[in-house]
Amino acid sequence: MPKLKTHKGTAKRIKLTSTGKVKRRRAFGGHMLAKKSKSRKRNINTPAFVTGSMKKNVKRALGE
Repeated sequence: MPKLKTHKGTAKRIKLTSTGKVKRRRAFGGHMLAKKSKSRKRNINTPAFVTGSMKKNVKRALGE
């Protein structure tokens, strides 16, 4: 079977950690930050991890 090409849109947004976890950014942190509480903004700023069947799909898109 031929090699899979990397999906570049996914590669720009998602990174693989050394242990194989799939790390992503959280949504809603780009604009209109004045109305959001400090704790909410702080939570948005922390990375999240992709789990379950989506993790399998993302790894395939990254060519893993």
